[in-house]
Amino acid sequence: MKKNYLLFVTLPYAYSIMRPLEAEIRRRGDNAAWFIEQGCPDALEKDEIRLRSVREVMEFNPMAVFAPGNYIPDFFPGVKVALFHGYAIQKRIEAIDDHFTIRGWFDIYCTQGPSSTPYFKQLEKKYGFFRVYETGWPKADTYFAPETQRKPHNERPVILYPPTFTRNVCSAPHLVEEIDRLAATRPWEWIITFHPKLTDPEIVSGYKGIAARHDNVTFYEGSDKMPLLQRADVMLCDSSSIILEFMFLDKPVVTFRNSHPGPHLIDVQRPEEVGPAIERALTRPEALMKEIRAYTMHHEPHRDCHCSARVLDAVDDFLERGHIGLKPKPMNLIRKWKLRRQMHYWPFWEKLRGR
Repeated sequence: MKKNYLLFVTLPYAYSIMRPLEAEIRRRGDNAAWFIEQGCPDALEKDEIRLRSVREVMEFNPMAVFAPGNYIPDFFPGVKVALFHGYAIQKRIEAIDDHFTIRGWFDIYCTQGPSSTPYFKQLEKKYGFFRVYETGWPKADTYFAPETQRKPHNERPVILYPPTFTRNVCSAPHLVEEIDRLAATRPWEWIITFHPKLTDPEIVSGYKGIAARHDNVTFYEGSDKMPLLQRADVMLCDSSSIILEFMFLDKPVVTFRNSHPGPHLIDVQRPEEVGPAIERALTRPEALMKEIRAYTMHHEPHRDCHCSARVLDAVDDFLERGHIGLKPKPMNLIRKWKLRRQMHYWPFWEKLRGR
């Protein structure tokens, strides 16, 4: 009998995270469907299945629901699986990264490697209502595929700029003039793309203006960043988790006031330092590239393109073991009520109305 799995989308970045998982589900001969939260763009392909209501989800009756975000509808059937939207890089200057916040929604956390698993194992013992499996990140299956690892052949250097949305560390307000100047004076091609949560109209219009003024600048608004990562030679960023994903392709990154700088980065403090730093990055210094490889291995050692397979195996193991030995999840009554109101899910009233 075929197994049903549900992929829960709250932001556009979820598609690229869960598509490798969908591919593995299909490879096994099982069914995958998507539920896209209201307000999130529909970026599904023609052969992908979308469930448009809570009732359709109930009828689909998934054995597991996967989410790369911070929450998941508790009333959906199936095991609730956290996949994460990125890696634990502490982009906010805090004692503990928000990556490790336990909100009480999930049965399984699928961790990525040494940077995440040990602490999640501690949290597993502390809270007792979920299990932790080190599987690697499903999206890593894409990064380490041979076709993705091929180096670009650009006529001129391509610089990718994808700043984070986090206000205290976002570089976009500080670099608009310098990027405008570099676009006019350096023989580089620029691709600028924003996180879907970076929506400040003044900032957006400033960078769209750069693209309008210069033929060598593109402002990209699509949800699939992978082609951009593949094409670029160097990334300019701040403290976004996309830095690590770019480094998976064995490429250097220049950062502006990174919250946790290290030898794997070329970090600068002033806008006028950006140009010389990019020039250095384009030479791919041997010591820098060695640090990059060590840093990425600490976060994601699973490079066999089987992370998605391990995620599905984790679900099977969890179902086989059941909830024996686990505590009940927290009530989360206010959060649950808000989610039901958001999705218009009131089963008691539907029964009264005969639905």
